[in-house]
Amino acid sequence: MDKIPILRMGDLLLVTIQVDLYDRIAEALEADLVQMINKTGAQGVLIDISAVSIIDSFMGRIIGNIATMSKVLDAETVVVGMQPAVAITLVELGLPLNGVLTALNVEKGMTLLRTKIDIKYNGSDDGNTE
Repeated sequence: MDKIPILRMGDLLLVTIQVDLYDRIAEALEADLVQMINKTGAQGVLIDISAVSIIDSFMGRIIGNIATMSKVLDAETVVVGMQPAVAITLVELGLPLNGVLTALNVEKGMTLLRTKIDIKYNGSDDGNTE
C-alpha cells in the first residue's frame, strides 16, 4: 500500500489507517492530508489508528504535525482508536501529542469534532458532551 485513503464526509475528512505506518507512507499521508484540507475546506479531520499496533517517535511527530497543520488551516483534528500499548509507547517516548484531541472510537470522535466545530462557529456549547 503506497497511500492511505482520505475520505470526505461533508465538511470532515476521515482517515482510517489499516497498516503500520512506515516513514515514506507517513510523510505521504501528512502531505496528502494537508492538501486535501486546503482543497476541500474541511473543518475537521478524524484519524482512526485502531489497527496501528506499533508507533515510534517519528510517527508520533507526524500525528502532532498533522494536528498543527490542520489547525493552521482552520480544521480540528481528532485521533481515535488508540490501543493501550500505543498510548504507553507515546508516553514513554515523551511525546504528549499536544494539540491532538483523542476519543475512544469513531462515533465519539465524530461527536467531539462536531462539538468543537459548533463551538468555534456558533460560540456556545449546548452542554451535550460525552
